[in-house]
Order: sequence, then C-alpha cells, then structure tokens
Amino acid sequence: MRGMHRRTWLKWLAAAPVYGVIATRAATESLAAATGATASGEVYRRLGVRPFINARGTWTYLSGSLELPEVSRAMADAAQHFVDIFELQKAAGRKLAQLSGAESGMVTSGAAGAMAAATAGCMAGTDPNKVWQLPDTTGMKNEVVMLGGRSAFDSAIRLAGAKLVTVGSVDDLAGALTDRTAMVYTTWLGDRLKAALAVTKKAGVPLLLDDAAGIPPIENLKTYAQMGIDLFCFSGGKGLRGPQCSGILLGRKDLIEAALAQCSPWEGAVCRAMKVGKEEIVGVLTAVETWTTLDLAALNRQWSRRVERIAKLVETVPGVETSIKIPEGGNSYPTLTVSWDQEAFKFTVADCDRELRAGEPRIEVLTSSNPSFVPAAYEGMQAGRKPTERRPDRLQIISMTMKDGEELIVGRRLRDILMAASRKAKA
Repeated sequence: MRGMHRRTWLKWLAAAPVYGVIATRAATESLAAATGATASGEVYRRLGVRPFINARGTWTYLSGSLELPEVSRAMADAAQHFVDIFELQKAAGRKLAQLSGAESGMVTSGAAGAMAAATAGCMAGTDPNKVWQLPDTTGMKNEVVMLGGRSAFDSAIRLAGAKLVTVGSVDDLAGALTDRTAMVYTTWLGDRLKAALAVTKKAGVPLLLDDAAGIPPIENLKTYAQMGIDLFCFSGGKGLRGPQCSGILLGRKDLIEAALAQCSPWEGAVCRAMKVGKEEIVGVLTAVETWTTLDLAALNRQWSRRVERIAKLVETVPGVETSIKIPEGGNSYPTLTVSWDQEAFKFTVADCDRELRAGEPRIEVLTSSNPSFVPAAYEGMQAGRKPTERRPDRLQIISMTMKDGEELIVGRRLRDILMAASRKAKA
C-alpha cells in the first residue's frame, strides 16, 4: 500500500510542471480573449457546425490537416490571377520532377483522384478516341491487379472502367498478369514492395504505389523515384499539409502524360469531374517545397512533448496506463495510447470517446470507430479472408493534428473524465 501511495505521489510530482503551464496559458488566453486576438471558428459556428480539437489524426471526414501557413499565403496569391491550367500542370510536373527525381508529376484531386487518373491513363494512354470511350474499355487492357486484396478506395479504380483482380501474395502475382493487365496497384511498402516491383518490371506492367499518408518524411518522394516505381501517389491534405482536396501523382513521364489526358481541363475525359484549380496546384507545390526545408526530427520532438504532457496528466488517475510510440508506415507521428481496466472502471473506450466529443470544446480521439466507412465496403474487403481475433478497443491520441497548447486541454479533460469514472465505479 505504501509503495502504491509513493507511485501516485511521484506521478503527481511529474504532472506538477504541466499544471504550471496550464495556469500560465489560461492567463495568457484570457488576455487574448479580452483584446479579441483569438481565432474563434465563427465562420463555422454561424452554420451550426462545431470546430474541435483534433487528436485523432488526418482523417478526411474530420477535414484532414491544417494547411501550412506558407500554403495558405501562396493559395491566396494564386487566387488573384488567371492562368492556363494546361501550362500550370506542365509547370507543376517539371517542379515535382525537380523536387523528387521522378521523370514527371501532376497535381490531382487527392490520392483517390491520382488512382483514378493513373488507372485511366494506363488503359487509354493518350489516344483521344480511347480517352473519350472510357469508362467503356472494349478493346483495351482493363484489368488492375490489387495486391493484398480489395481496398475501401478501389472505387477510384473501378469508376474508370477497370476490372479488379485480387492477389494475396507476391508469389501469386506473376500468374495474375496477363495480356489484359493494365496496371498493378499496391499499398505495400518495404521488402514486399521491392519483390512486387521486380515481378512487374519483368512483365512490363506499370505498378502504382498508393502511399497516401506517406509524407512525412518528404524523402519518400526521392526514395520511390530512385526505386524506379512507375507511378506513386500521396495525399496533399494529410501529413503534407497542403490543400485538403489535393494530391500528387509522380512517375514515368509517358504515364503522367497519359494520366493528364484523362483529367480536367480536358472536356470529354473520364476524370474531368476530379477538377483541381490553380489554387490547389500552387498550394500543394508550396507544401512540397516547404517540407524540403522543415526539420522532421525537431517536429517529432515538439509532437512528442505534446503527448508526454497528456500522459503525465492522465497517469495521475489510479489504474490508468500510457505508452508512446511512432507507428511504422503512414501516419508516423508520436502517438499516445491510454489504457485502463474497462470492466473495473465500468467505463469503456467508446464511453470516453462520447464524453470527449460531447464536451466543450469538442475533442476527437482515435478509437476503433470509423464513421466514414461504408459498411458494405468493410464486408467486401473481409470476404475470403481468414477471421482474426478482434483486438480490444483502445484510445489513442495523435500529436501532429493538435495546435500548440491544445494538448493541455485534452490532457486535463481526459484526466477529469477518467477520474470521475473511477470514483463512480468505486462508490
């Protein structure tokens, strides 16, 4: 018992400096509010929409990420002038090639827009008759091999007229490639990507890598170009912090030209609806250029401090444990996992999630829930797969999407909610 009290005291001692920061910030914010110097989100409140603290990450349904200041300024400048979009996309391709080492590139309407344009380009090329014919693929190569099975985003491939062929492993890839194969699609990274690329290169079939959340690190642009990947794409509105409705597609010059032939401003092209304006093109290019000057290690230290502060606050609740790690692959930001005995607390992760969302300000955290997932898509993706043991729900906090100081609000609110639940369970 004495040891337990000592551990509790040490946790409170560790949290004391954080409470000091909270008190200082509260005084500063009160002064800012009195002088009208705070950003209120009134533009949304007038519509009855509640802005929130985003501790969940760069989810599209939660409006992705916040644009870099450099991006917002560049887009405001771009909006004041008329330009030829054909010329602007060609210039963007040259700039993306310079920054990445790829032969060319283009700006798309998100990573999904890149998938659609790449698919259409691999099927129709630059032949005007075939461009106009899509999504009717009669007489064209129209099969896209999906490495690893179906994806919640494969409608971007199917809407161009492609037929999906699912393959579960690299060992089965060569046998799935036929004279009807237009492209291979994958989200695989590391050794599996290298193995798949060796197969597609030998067969002469273009491979599209979808690494939507793969920036940061910005070095992935050069890494994939150096690997000789035919086409690869990223989201502009996630970690890149460009315009939310943007993406980039890079790779072989002939395939980029074919993808451009399928897109706006071409009238009669299948991807015309996936329009990007001059503002998005300039914005995403500015985001890429800005990331080449940023210090990711310093950013990770800043993001780590945020979740460390939250951890110190919530660990003052007896029975609450935390861990911090940077996940591998996409969305690689310092991430805090908060856990407690849900049965003993009589309080689940879902309960906590609801209370955080219902409070003021609204707080969004990462749990197993995904309000943007079409249920049938999930069922379709699971078809034919072996059932796996379901992992217990957990509450995680992503540091990158929080503004400076918001971690103090999140930490104190989460601590108060869990402390109240603990006391109620013991009453």
